[in-house]
Amino acid sequence: MPDAVRRDPAASVDDGPPAEGAGRRPPNVLVVITDQQRADHVGFAGNPDLRTPNLDALAARSTVFDRAYVANPVCSPNRSSILTGRMPSSHGVIFNDRALPWGAETFVRPLREAGYRTALIGKSHLQLSVDREMVPRIGRDACADGFDNSVYGWEFAERFDGDEDPTPPADYYGFDHVEFATDHGARMAGHHLRWALAKGASRDDVVHPMGPDSPGDRRSPRWWQIYRPPYPAELHCTAFVAERTLAFIDEATSQDRPWMAWMAFPDPHHPLTPPGKWFDRHRAEDMTPPDTFGDPLDDAPPHIRAIRARTDGPLWVMPFGVDDPGLVREALAATYGMIEFIDAEVGRVLDHLEQIGVADDTIVVFTSDHGEMMGDHSLMLKGNLHYQGVLRVPLTVAAPGFGPARSTSLVSSLDIAPTLLELCGLRGHRGMHGESLRPLLDDPTVSVHDHLLVEDDVSPVIARLIGVPARMRTLMTADARFARDSDGFEQVFDLDSDPAETTDRSDDGWRRDELHTALIDSMMAVDDVGGGISRDRAG
Repeated sequence: MPDAVRRDPAASVDDGPPAEGAGRRPPNVLVVITDQQRADHVGFAGNPDLRTPNLDALAARSTVFDRAYVANPVCSPNRSSILTGRMPSSHGVIFNDRALPWGAETFVRPLREAGYRTALIGKSHLQLSVDREMVPRIGRDACADGFDNSVYGWEFAERFDGDEDPTPPADYYGFDHVEFATDHGARMAGHHLRWALAKGASRDDVVHPMGPDSPGDRRSPRWWQIYRPPYPAELHCTAFVAERTLAFIDEATSQDRPWMAWMAFPDPHHPLTPPGKWFDRHRAEDMTPPDTFGDPLDDAPPHIRAIRARTDGPLWVMPFGVDDPGLVREALAATYGMIEFIDAEVGRVLDHLEQIGVADDTIVVFTSDHGEMMGDHSLMLKGNLHYQGVLRVPLTVAAPGFGPARSTSLVSSLDIAPTLLELCGLRGHRGMHGESLRPLLDDPTVSVHDHLLVEDDVSPVIARLIGVPARMRTLMTADARFARDSDGFEQVFDLDSDPAETTDRSDDGWRRDELHTALIDSMMAVDDVGGGISRDRAG
């Protein structure tokens, strides 16, 4: 492995991009982020069944990072890490049950203060969201009080049920324009709901309980979460995110200001509900379960074996085991339809950048917040399952002045924030744990990380309820994965000889001491130097 190149992620870019970019106005920034998309669920990763021509074309002019890993394997923590460049234990969002501190420094705030228009459109998940089924249980008055009095209640679905259109503060973690899509599957919430109703949607079709009785057709006989929504693709969250991103880009461009758009698709997260023709894009019988399907996981930690034994998917948010290859095929077919719909809408936006003459002046990043097991090792969904399918995500960076390249160096979701700030000529905030990937745009063979840390925490109450350890830590190196949980169980995989992670080497002690020491060192390096909160933003 090449020696790591250490660079100050807060350094300015006074030396600038290549000469041809000198003197240009600040570049625009478009971050395209999906939810729960594996690194191999794109055409440019070599997937033979997925048709993603627009993402493939973007990758063809980007630096593609084939070994990009998350800082945490669930939504809120890793999204907060992408925006702050900090590990979850440092910024405080260690699980989906809490919000990013209101004053947290994100990479968006320096852009805004430098004159950028900034927008978040789609899924945020920087704060808690409340499903509508919770309202009867806890009382609408209690919910309403929380909405009115808390800066952490902006993403609650119920906020958008009334006649008044809620308007988040002008500085929402650095975003001055916000439009939420705050739910999954066929159920709408947030600004997405208001947008669809304005287009003539029936409320009964777009707001409904999340469960086996959710409306829709062609549902899977094996898993209720696979079905077609009862409304057209034009009203789906994927279309909403693209359409509203286009509107923001046009508005910002008309003001002759640089802009940054966080274009956040809620898909292909479960429930698996591609709308209209996208449900029919793939046939389940044509899908192939992963090579590791059927892995008995005899030597896996107890909580993974327990998840593997739970094959009925009792709760829509909980990982479970799968012993029926037909279910995996159905899930793959629906997931691929969702991804191809996203690809088409991303293509709309990228084509528009060309049409209005700003494509050459725009940084475009494509990534996801975490992966999905999708039948690997006979497991579904994500969470305390630190296999490659969950930890690895797609990551591409296209930047003015840089040509296409491909890198197999270790990179992290943490690196996106310092990279974008450096490419925009700005300094990062105090305490970023990520490294700028600018050196890899110049030379994809260099490295900025010798190893990567993945954190995973749940509250002790939830841990006991669902039978998982309260804490897991994973160390990724160029050729190994070492994981240890708070119950004392370990996993070690030799990724050179066993890239599919089928043989746990923990029993024979393979490199255990070396990797354990590196894990401890990585954890100690995550020192909280202010939680990324340097200003009072509570007002």
